[in-house]
Amino acid sequence: MKNLKNVLLINAVSSGATGLGLIAFAAPVAVLFGANNPVPVTGVGIFLLAFAILVFTESRRATHNLNMVKLIIALDISWVIGSIVIVLLQLFNLTPLGYLAIGTVALWVAGMAYLQVNGMKRLTTA
Repeated sequence: MKNLKNVLLINAVSSGATGLGLIAFAAPVAVLFGANNPVPVTGVGIFLLAFAILVFTESRRATHNLNMVKLIIALDISWVIGSIVIVLLQLFNLTPLGYLAIGTVALWVAGMAYLQVNGMKRLTTA
């Protein structure tokens, strides 16, 4: 799992699966989060699907484009920071389950960012 290629692939698969799930089940997810409108859930799903394609493409490269890997890491870190703000400030008047889900996903994404940073360091020091 420490190999950058594998970490990127896991990030792509988990992001893509989450994106597809949010698109397919936007209305029930919105209800679980205490929202009346499923459109934002669908929007997040579409973003995650696009992100997954970007990460998957990079994971398949024989030689990684370090600028692209840095972009992926920056997007992951931005996701974590945004999630922390939403949870700490209790934005959007979500249900406790909604905030818990956001926090849990943020932990996963933080783990992906950490592993990607370490994988990139191994490439640049090798």
